[in-house]
Amino acid sequence: MAERPAAYSGLQKLIHWVTALLVLTLIPVGFFMVTRGKATNFDAVTGQLYTAHKTFGFIVLLLVVLRIAVRLTRGTPAPEPTLSRFQVIASEAVHGLIYLALIAVPLLGWIGVSAYGARDLFGGFALPEIVAKNPGLAKAVLQYHGLIAIALAALLFAHIGAALMHRFVLKDGVMRRMLP
Repeated sequence: MAERPAAYSGLQKLIHWVTALLVLTLIPVGFFMVTRGKATNFDAVTGQLYTAHKTFGFIVLLLVVLRIAVRLTRGTPAPEPTLSRFQVIASEAVHGLIYLALIAVPLLGWIGVSAYGARDLFGGFALPEIVAKNPGLAKAVLQYHGLIAIALAALLFAHIGAALMHRFVLKDGVMRRMLP
């Protein structure tokens, strides 16, 4: 195996923080727009929220694919030496599940809006159709989209909590590795 880099690259850090900002915005906006859509019978504001959600969700998917490509080609630093074996395993498990959810949530969203027939994005663009229009399929897939988004939020809560614990309680170098 090739030698591991000493630190995350600037590109890896940038993708991490842009993705984090987008996802931590998309999850609450997603729940707000669904609730608002039910209350207002899908008004113009709700329509704009859905368009923004689809647009930025697709950007997250692209960023995650780029992030995985960079990770595979460049690698990642070795685990922080202060971590126990259990902490390394837990960290790798949570990171793996976050990556899986960061791919599954936007892909399910794309399948759902494709089946619903609402693939429009900002700027007059539209997502390519990946399944035929099927409202029943759209409803089922978008329910899984929301459920996995909830699981992603829980994973992110654990991830952020662990990072803050390492920064302010353990005061080791774990969080410093991803800071600009």
